[in-house]
Amino acid sequence: MNRRSILRFGASAAAIGLAPIKGAHAAGIRRIATEEAFSVPAVADALAEVVATKTMPSLELALLRMIYGRGTQSEGGKRLLKGLLSLEKERLAEMDVHGVDMHVTSLTAPGVQMFDADTATDLASVSNDLQAEAMRRHPTRLAGLASMAPHSPKRAAKEMQRASEELGMHGFVVNSHTNGEYLDDPKFWDIFEAAESLGKPIYIHPRAPSPGMSAPFAHYGMEAAMWGYAMETGTHALRLMLNGVFDRFPELHIVLGHMGEGIPYWLTRIDHFHGIMKKRGRTPNTELLASDYFKRNFFITTSGMESPEVLDFCIGILGVERIMWAIDYPYQATGQAWPIHNAESEEVIEYGGYGGVSEILGCNVDTILGAHQAGFIQQIPALHEKDDQCGRYRPEMV
Repeated sequence: MNRRSILRFGASAAAIGLAPIKGAHAAGIRRIATEEAFSVPAVADALAEVVATKTMPSLELALLRMIYGRGTQSEGGKRLLKGLLSLEKERLAEMDVHGVDMHVTSLTAPGVQMFDADTATDLASVSNDLQAEAMRRHPTRLAGLASMAPHSPKRAAKEMQRASEELGMHGFVVNSHTNGEYLDDPKFWDIFEAAESLGKPIYIHPRAPSPGMSAPFAHYGMEAAMWGYAMETGTHALRLMLNGVFDRFPELHIVLGHMGEGIPYWLTRIDHFHGIMKKRGRTPNTELLASDYFKRNFFITTSGMESPEVLDFCIGILGVERIMWAIDYPYQATGQAWPIHNAESEEVIEYGGYGGVSEILGCNVDTILGAHQAGFIQQIPALHEKDDQCGRYRPEMV
């Protein structure tokens, strides 16, 4: 399957949409969405307290007031909070309506990172426990990325180990900066050491720009998903590439949402000036250029980016094997997520039966998150005489 075939698949939208179906659906392509937010009452209550008492300026407060504010919630915010707090019943019903097989869940931004380190550590543990309980009740529908408190790196590493080995989590989520600090600082590297040793990726999820870069984003609604999230999170990821993180941790894997937070588009220019800055001594003399690390150590998801043209471009940069599908539930409507809104046809089955589309929608999750160990990818009726959706994993499934 080539990139043009996937582009044709993504562009074949039809007004009739997809019929409501459960589980593995008519075309035999499993859909596993990988950036799907949730919250728990303890975290929601603590964020409501932050909204009520925080006096320091923060670009996040507008969104937090809308969702968690006592007396400041909007109707849309109430709907979002209801969706976040429903880790099972309403979520599963929405998945069924749109033929989504699984959610890989993660504690919604800003996670526990606006609290003091002790509170954050406790709330991460509470959230992970509740998340794991839901996963155990619905092992074929829910999976999870564990949260932790980056501002207490050693305790974060211990929670990562517990979440992986005792709770069965498939990776970890960090909501970008913590108190304006980024993970390229070596004081945080216990977190990277834990992730590498456990063989689990870290999903760097966006949040509003940190105080040091916030001023230009404070107008026109630019601080959030329109622009600020990608700029802030892309900056975080680039700092990791430039500071030698992946020389020290060559087996560390990072996941970025939203088609890579803009980085794929900039890679050629980044490399050009990365080389120049190394020669001038303005950046560490890393073993590789930024694009080498991006193609070796990063994966991306499609969350919130409903553009087959952008997907086609990213496949050309990274290859189809480094891209996972995502919805960004409940912040974006499931029915609008690529390719939920596309009609299934014989052409789609031909393109998606084995290879690109099926890899993005499900099979890559098995590779990137070790999902076969938890039964994510289950055998489904063969689309061809000898192959099922994830044919190359067949020996691990039988």
